[in-house]
Amino acid sequence: MMPTTPRTAADADACFAGTYAEARKQFLTEATAAGLALQHHAHPLTGAQGEPLAMDVARHGPMTVERLLIVSSACHGVEGHCGSGVQVAALRDPSFLSSARDNRVAVLFIHALNPHGFSHSRRVTHENVDLNRNFQRFDQPLPANHGYAELHDLLLPDHWPPDAANQAAVSGWVAEHGLPRYQAAVSQGQHTHADGLFFGGTAPTWSNQTLRSVLREHGQGARHVAWIDLHTGLGPCGVGERIWAGMNNPQAIARARQWWDNGGATPITSIYDGSSTSALLTGLMWSAIHDECPDAAYTGMALEYGTVPITSVIDALRADHWLHRARQQGRAVGADLAAQIAQSMRDAFYVATTDWHEQVVAQGLQGLHQAIQGLKISA
Repeated sequence: MMPTTPRTAADADACFAGTYAEARKQFLTEATAAGLALQHHAHPLTGAQGEPLAMDVARHGPMTVERLLIVSSACHGVEGHCGSGVQVAALRDPSFLSSARDNRVAVLFIHALNPHGFSHSRRVTHENVDLNRNFQRFDQPLPANHGYAELHDLLLPDHWPPDAANQAAVSGWVAEHGLPRYQAAVSQGQHTHADGLFFGGTAPTWSNQTLRSVLREHGQGARHVAWIDLHTGLGPCGVGERIWAGMNNPQAIARARQWWDNGGATPITSIYDGSSTSALLTGLMWSAIHDECPDAAYTGMALEYGTVPITSVIDALRADHWLHRARQQGRAVGADLAAQIAQSMRDAFYVATTDWHEQVVAQGLQGLHQAIQGLKISA
């Protein structure tokens, strides 16, 4: 059954919320109305408005079914505006829920993997860790990122906005090494600069540990698991790139392409062959499925929606980390500058327009319906 797209532009707009608290309320309301079983994993801190934070889990379907579809949002906090919107749209789509039920596929909605980042308009967790670089073997040597070490002091200068000398130095590094190398050095993950960008941590975060417990509980009986993790910040505005999220396994990648590439119209890209807008990354979240559900055949993708150019995204992240470090050091930061930086983060990862909302919902529902059909034939 094909997706039921929102009837009007207002229907699409109504799926999205301007704050974490509003998004959480909306998600829980829709999950309850649809009759889903709910769990709440309370975060140890509070949100930007003093509100409670939680990783909320809603399940559609019994624990006994062998096919499970996971739909997750806000791995990267502020990206949750988009991800929550897609989850709400799916909960409001009766054809999606009925298709899952009729094909004996359980659907697990994980709302706000990183609720602290979502509430505070940050991409990282409260530990200043990029959750999607945190799934490492911490009892083994961690991967080195020499390119980031070269750039760290340039990325986070003493003053913000950067002065002309800093801007020239960054531009010079990009001119010498190229924009793809700059993106890779900054974003692939690093474990040496705890106050820096894309820090993968030196131990599992709260979100890492909580997600693992959710996967263990809900994936224990599954023999086939599909996972769509919702992201923003890479690629052309409004386009949902379908990035393979798994091991470099040709058979599994071929299965994902059979499900999701629409005859090449929406190709499954890969960080392994250079076809993705993403750099080659380490410590990725999908690896937890193999630890916690080792007997399940796995098929997953990151649905990555474009927003603004990558240089603007990196500059927003630089400003956010500069602000966080300044506050940690007890330095005074003007309210206007802090508000400007927070807005730049929202703009980098969430485009609050009707056109963007409609594109996001349509592509998200299409991918979810296709996952149900893919799981159906994976018996």
